[in-house]
Amino acid sequence: MLYFSRWKTALIWLAIVAGIVFALPNLLTQQQLAHVPDWLPKRQLTLGLDLQGGSHILLEVDRASVEKERLETTVDDMRSLLRDAGIGYTGLSGRGLVAQVTIRNPDQVALAKDALSPLTQLQNAGLLRGGAIQEAVLDEPSPGKLTITLTEQGIDYRVASAASQSVEVIRNRIDELGTTEPIIQRQGLNRILVQVPGFDDPQRLKDILNQVAKLTFHLVDESMPVQQALDGRPPVTDEIVYSNDDPPVPYLLERRVLVSGENLVDAQPGFDQRTNEPIVTFRFDTKGAQRFGQVTQQNVGNRFAVVLDDEVITAPVIRQAILGGSGQISGNFTVQSANDLSVLLRAGSLPATLTIIQESSVGPSLGADSIAAGELAGLIGAGLVIVFIFAAYGFLGLIANLALVFNVVLIIAVLTILGATLTLPGIAGIVLTVGMAVDSNVLIYERIKEERRGGRSLVQAIDAGFNRAFATILDANITTLIAAVILFWLGSGPVRGFAVTLAIGIVTTVFTAFTVTRWMIAEWVRRRRPKQLPKGWISDMFGETRIGFMWMRKYTFLFTAIGLIGSLVLFVTPGLNYGIDFTGGSIIQVEAKGGQANIGDIRSRLSELNLGDTQVQGYGDKGNEALIRIQSQEGGANAEQSAVSKVKSELDAGYSFPFTEVISPTVSGELAWAGTIAVVASLVAILIYIWFRFEWQFAIGAIVATINDVILTIGVLVLAGVDFNLSSIAALLTIVGYSLNDTVVVYDRVRENLRRYKKMPLPELIDLSVNQMLSRTTLTSLTTILALLALYFFGGEVIRSFTFAMIFGVVVGTYSSIFIAAPVLILFKLRGERFQEDSTDESAAKESGSAPGLA
Repeated sequence: MLYFSRWKTALIWLAIVAGIVFALPNLLTQQQLAHVPDWLPKRQLTLGLDLQGGSHILLEVDRASVEKERLETTVDDMRSLLRDAGIGYTGLSGRGLVAQVTIRNPDQVALAKDALSPLTQLQNAGLLRGGAIQEAVLDEPSPGKLTITLTEQGIDYRVASAASQSVEVIRNRIDELGTTEPIIQRQGLNRILVQVPGFDDPQRLKDILNQVAKLTFHLVDESMPVQQALDGRPPVTDEIVYSNDDPPVPYLLERRVLVSGENLVDAQPGFDQRTNEPIVTFRFDTKGAQRFGQVTQQNVGNRFAVVLDDEVITAPVIRQAILGGSGQISGNFTVQSANDLSVLLRAGSLPATLTIIQESSVGPSLGADSIAAGELAGLIGAGLVIVFIFAAYGFLGLIANLALVFNVVLIIAVLTILGATLTLPGIAGIVLTVGMAVDSNVLIYERIKEERRGGRSLVQAIDAGFNRAFATILDANITTLIAAVILFWLGSGPVRGFAVTLAIGIVTTVFTAFTVTRWMIAEWVRRRRPKQLPKGWISDMFGETRIGFMWMRKYTFLFTAIGLIGSLVLFVTPGLNYGIDFTGGSIIQVEAKGGQANIGDIRSRLSELNLGDTQVQGYGDKGNEALIRIQSQEGGANAEQSAVSKVKSELDAGYSFPFTEVISPTVSGELAWAGTIAVVASLVAILIYIWFRFEWQFAIGAIVATINDVILTIGVLVLAGVDFNLSSIAALLTIVGYSLNDTVVVYDRVRENLRRYKKMPLPELIDLSVNQMLSRTTLTSLTTILALLALYFFGGEVIRSFTFAMIFGVVVGTYSSIFIAAPVLILFKLRGERFQEDSTDESAAKESGSAPGLA
């Protein structure tokens, strides 16, 4: 129906006005927003790190350090418990997850078991972790020999607890830096995601996050020379700890901790009044002050050491008792290092060592360039689409363009309301939605024209066109939505941003097509009472085509088979150029501080660092940038960070580093697996949906065509030598959605014609269906390609490989929906037996002109 009641009209335009109100703050500056009344929406889109700069760091609790600390604690506890019980023992030691001891007197073994039993008692792990767990198990593998084995369940609990505690410590540390709106989230059992937008010193941030900051005070044991302890065996109660000097100086320290950093209540940077050197002043709580005063009073004339993360910062002589509960730490501090240490001490120490397993740092200037590139690509893409649609449909194209503008406004409004983060791939998702959203209007308009050619009046044709296009548009968009949902579910970071914008775009597209566009056309009909559809310069060129596609199926199958075999051969050798998302390693973008980037010089200097395979290539169009790729290092995540530090130290004098990305092999393996699962899961989910909505032959045909598109796209990516990374996975999944969108539209018309022409030969019926949808397929593909070309040429280097894959995917998706998906229905004998029975009657009907035929 073209009639809209007043309340329905009011709701439609209320939604549009609300979208404009919520989207408008994104066009205002902070100064302008300050003058906006508080009762109006003032929230703006959150920009991703790739747009505003900042650091993305994924930390992982080092399980080995947790195991080591738990074992050392267990050994110490065993020593204390056996001594308190007066039990003689020997051979107390620990290795791996097992602590062992031998009881000297066999008669005391039972007593020793009772003394050690507290270590094996059940621990309350909370309701969410299943109540109580057992962290250790006591055994007697041989007479008199007792072992306590740490359980995996107990270690998992300690790792999870360390991650939870670390979140709060990290939050305190970052808050001390004064950054705005940091994101600190627990991920899984043992990982923590940290995103700090706008922070322009990623190395300082890494140093602050990666340092345990465990501060302890120990007495220096001067009963024997430290060299003698190094040459022989130090006392059991002592340990050798090196200073942070260059070269390091060894100290023989008592293991006993006099006072720990847990008793600190404040720490501030300052300057020594005598030497004017940077220092850190500290203040203990009451308990710490009493203990510190007692220890210093008893050890006047002796030396004590300040130890930070197993390194001696300073080891002064105690001149007099320090009774005020405060003191100072001096060492080789700079102003910044003294400030950072005070930040760490105030925030507290981490319960375990954290390892950086993934890092991405974007400089503010690069973020500004990305915003400019995204805006330019979006404006050019939208402009091309608007001009093309107007040229295709005239006045109806103008209505479609207005609906398209409202569509984009609603996307931005929903993103703003949800508090979603807009990334550069997210902008790509919006631009792609602009191209694909036109498909709904094209489907409607082409259906209206078809109904008009069938003899209906203009009002009847418009009403039937909307009604009959609805199911097709719904089926086509649900397939794309399935790909977007799976991409969000299995993706991460910017890939999720792309999936969110694509999914929102699909929903707003269906809304604007069937409410806004329909209302505007109904209003035009009511006011103007036209007798004919407006002229469309491009769409009218198609007319009623009668191309016989199915007779070419043998040739297209052969051509496609050659392409598939070639792509599979290329996939094996030379293979995809996997990016660090899948192989691990590092990418560093460098920019010359003056003049051009000397690629040969950079390559020569880095070859001396022994970092393995290191590639250097020019980047961008200005000649002053280069991209450095470093292979995954054998030493794990810490080795990756060390490699990046070496490169930056080597090139720091002449280059800045606007972008850095580091991915450890552990994370890369997970990303590769998740990407593979995402593609397979989307295919299976879409297969089930199409099988449910159509017949099994349609489902098989859709999957065959989609797999064809994916394999051919991979072959082109190999030939082009572009990086295959997470963005490529996003592109493949989007191609899956787009290709299935196109295929479902054709299949929907085939299904409709199967009901209408029950006796028409299947090849002829499919030719009819494809020709009826040819104008829609062509116009939609051209529109989408125009939007993608704008992204490719003006969207910047970051998403160029993504858009390259998408452009080819649109082309091959259009090809496969006509020459692969449709002929497969004949191959699997859709309606085969029924067709054989009715073929004679159908031929007679054809000759009498009762059914349409194709030349």
